[in-house]
Amino acid sequence: MGRKAVATIVSLWVIPISILVNQIVSDPYMDEIFHIPQAQKYCKGNFFSWDPMITTPPGLYFVSLAHVACLFPGMFLVQFVSLFSEACSTAILRSTNGVLAVLCSIVVYEIITHLRPTLDERKASFLAVILALYPLHWFFTFLYYTDVASLTAVLAMYLACLKKKYHFSALLGAFAVFIRQTNVIWMVFVACSGIIDFTLNNQTKNLKVDVLIESGKEIGDLIPYNSVTTGSNMRRRKPSRAVDPSKYLKTTMNSSSRTDSTGLLDEIQEICLISCRMKWRFFLSFSPFFIVLVAFAAFVKWNGSVVLGAKEAHAVSLHFAQVMYFSLISTMAAAPLHFSLSRGADMFQSFWKSRVLSFCQWVVALSAGFISAHFFSIAHPYLLADNRHYPFYLWRKVIKAHWLMKYLLVPFYIYSWFSILSILGKSRQKMWVLAFFLATAAVLVPAPLVEFRYYTIPFYFLMLHSNISDNQSLILMGLTYFVINSFTMMMFLFRPFYWSHETGVQRFIW
Repeated sequence: MGRKAVATIVSLWVIPISILVNQIVSDPYMDEIFHIPQAQKYCKGNFFSWDPMITTPPGLYFVSLAHVACLFPGMFLVQFVSLFSEACSTAILRSTNGVLAVLCSIVVYEIITHLRPTLDERKASFLAVILALYPLHWFFTFLYYTDVASLTAVLAMYLACLKKKYHFSALLGAFAVFIRQTNVIWMVFVACSGIIDFTLNNQTKNLKVDVLIESGKEIGDLIPYNSVTTGSNMRRRKPSRAVDPSKYLKTTMNSSSRTDSTGLLDEIQEICLISCRMKWRFFLSFSPFFIVLVAFAAFVKWNGSVVLGAKEAHAVSLHFAQVMYFSLISTMAAAPLHFSLSRGADMFQSFWKSRVLSFCQWVVALSAGFISAHFFSIAHPYLLADNRHYPFYLWRKVIKAHWLMKYLLVPFYIYSWFSILSILGKSRQKMWVLAFFLATAAVLVPAPLVEFRYYTIPFYFLMLHSNISDNQSLILMGLTYFVINSFTMMMFLFRPFYWSHETGVQRFIW
């Protein structure tokens, strides 16, 4: 098992299902009617023509150019432009996302092994494969949308940041923004994550020195007896006094962290102090992120909007209910992790431990939830009119089933968010959890249209840091994803229907 096994397993379903989709749905469908012709213009070398209905930057089209050039290197080298443009068929362009899906699964595996180095390789591979089956990511692997490329670029940026390759991470961040504008939020989040890890590493180094000093032991006492070489000028210690320094520091630091749990304000203060103390290293490491952010701000000012085209249909809104939809959908997608007896007992124990504070938090959260459901729940015209999307049916059959329904769902939304934050708080710092929540809100709140595709990136960040390792839960999630994927793909391929007011075949889609 490992990255090769993950790539092989993902390829085993990407290739045959891609062939099946292209045989049955050979023509561009839905948003593909905009993306595919635009990519084909680029294949012809026409880089100055732009469809005003396209809202995202052209990053995916350049990835496709590179993909086609790799598939047909001879055409590219001899500059047979006509043949090269003919190679940019619908099937070939869709295969770009197939390749990216395999690459994304490898990146997910690398992140899992980096975050959890003690996790068994087979279990890490299994988790990466399960996440590759996540329905919103899986379905758009077979169509020419920006979702798979966007997720791959963001996760690759995060992996580079975890490995402390900050300049390369910022470069990948710029590329992620070039695929989808909202990825600038995730670039800022990744930079914040890097800053937190940067300051934490320096804090750990300082703590090690403090532990050595405060322990009252000589440095020599902490060096194992058998580590002193013959040529050393250090006096040999008796074997009984030999101490493993790594074990000693680990034990002392763990006991210190248990007794001195820091709060959010303490973490912010520590980050600010260390950043000021190491301002030049801090500046050199993270200034590329700031440069990309300034360039994006200049683009928005020049463009007059975040989106490129169809600005009226994608105007910025205050859609706070979108954040609540994300929490419920994400927890349902990982139901064994959030809706179990052990999870309920853990939540109750956490609540009971600090009853007054928890009660106040629940009151504030429920109040905010009811206000958001009443005043900031937007029904976009696209959502109400387009019965090809599953959110259309969930909106009509669930939220609009009764006027009380949107209020009755609020406690479930709030429970979902508390469960998410609680799980993340076990593996990450409070500052990181806050940054995740703010980034998720910054991406979702301005979006007036309810699109489950927008939840994919925060869902992956959530799952990568959930530390799920129970085989039973993973198998249950995998089976659930398999059933959902089978249903949605069968509906898409074999249950076409027709509109009376528009010609052509219509199909169900996420």
